[in-house]
Amino acid sequence: MSVSTFKRGLKLDTRKHATEGKAIENVPKLDRVVIPINQHFGAPNKVIVAEGDRVKRGQRIAEGNAPGPMTVPVHASISGIVKKIENRPQSNNAEGLCVIIEGDGENEDIFMPPLDPFTCTKEEAIERVRDAGIIGMGGAGFPTHVKLSPPSTKTIDFVIANGAECEPYITSDEALMEENPTAILKGISIAMKITGAPKGIVGIETSMAGMVPNIEKEIAKSDYPNNIKVQLCKILFPQGSEKMLITAITGREVPSGGLPMDAGCIVSNVGTLAAIAEAFTLGKPLIERGLTVSGGACREPRNIRTPIGTVITDLPKEFVDIDYERLRKVIIGGPMMGVAVPTLGVPVQKNTSGILFLTEEELLISDEQPCIRCCRCIHNCSLLLSPVIMNTALNCDDFDEAVSVGLLDCMECGSCSFMCPARIKLTQRFRVGKQRYRILQASRAKA
Repeated sequence: MSVSTFKRGLKLDTRKHATEGKAIENVPKLDRVVIPINQHFGAPNKVIVAEGDRVKRGQRIAEGNAPGPMTVPVHASISGIVKKIENRPQSNNAEGLCVIIEGDGENEDIFMPPLDPFTCTKEEAIERVRDAGIIGMGGAGFPTHVKLSPPSTKTIDFVIANGAECEPYITSDEALMEENPTAILKGISIAMKITGAPKGIVGIETSMAGMVPNIEKEIAKSDYPNNIKVQLCKILFPQGSEKMLITAITGREVPSGGLPMDAGCIVSNVGTLAAIAEAFTLGKPLIERGLTVSGGACREPRNIRTPIGTVITDLPKEFVDIDYERLRKVIIGGPMMGVAVPTLGVPVQKNTSGILFLTEEELLISDEQPCIRCCRCIHNCSLLLSPVIMNTALNCDDFDEAVSVGLLDCMECGSCSFMCPARIKLTQRFRVGKQRYRILQASRAKA
């Protein structure tokens, strides 16, 4: 099998050895969950339950504030009593409204009825994906039903299952592909049916080549045996970015300011596709997910499956045993694109791929030095941007210049920060710069 890739990128120490090959273990019943009502990219939700209400697992507890496509509902991940509805810290380092449910130990379900995705209408299928509260589980949390509803002017040629998992430490997607390839392939088939795409591709890195025969065996039993294939990609960061994966697999390029559909592609994380399959076959909303718990301060790294809203401190010690004397930083997600959090009191969200407990030896902590214009950030940017120029523009509050040289195209992969010899926190600057630019644009529109 050929191995594809993209230009530039980084060769990183994967640090996956601690959890590679480990199955996903189910966390037992929890006494409580803290569920953020806004976990997606788009319009805000409103709470539709009240304190004192009894809710069942799978019951809708929050939904869109106003009609519109850019919102998805949130569901109870355990059964119990709604104890509080209040602001709590979240993994984005901001406080947000959460529904706190005290479990009753019953885990009584209230799922949707199963729906045949191959006989129902396209509109019914898209509505099912939305009603299940499914968002992108590997990145920014974009509503999946919107991704599967491109304008009629866009022709989709490929549905790509993103199993590249290029972030160091993280192995939960690999474990899912080993554990349940049937659900992933069914999810691809459903996405192909909805979008009319004639081809499906499972993109994985060469480190996972051993599972290719198993996936191909499942493909031979699927509804589309001739239209789905596996493509190996080189171990390179950020191979798992949808733009890079599209280029590596199809040779196409997403245009500046564009989306994957502009290149004739739909890209979904393998966990998202498995959730789509469960939404149809079981009627199950997105109420739990697999993730990796790892890092040098984690005594027994593992892959786990836990309800959405699980607070880190509530995870049983047999699942998360932390050496607090060595612990220096906690990151939600991967070390390159994840977010460091100041407290362990944050809940697992739909797009939480990992929780890393890092020691001082695993961190590079140093003061920023003046930029020496070495251009390493440019040479290693897989999107061919100019981070040094973007940073200079932001330091001068010249947001229009920063945007003109690619600020909004930046996917915040962290490559520039990683390569910068001056240790300038470029990715953090760009993340904040985008937020400031959007505030500026809103102010301009209001004026």
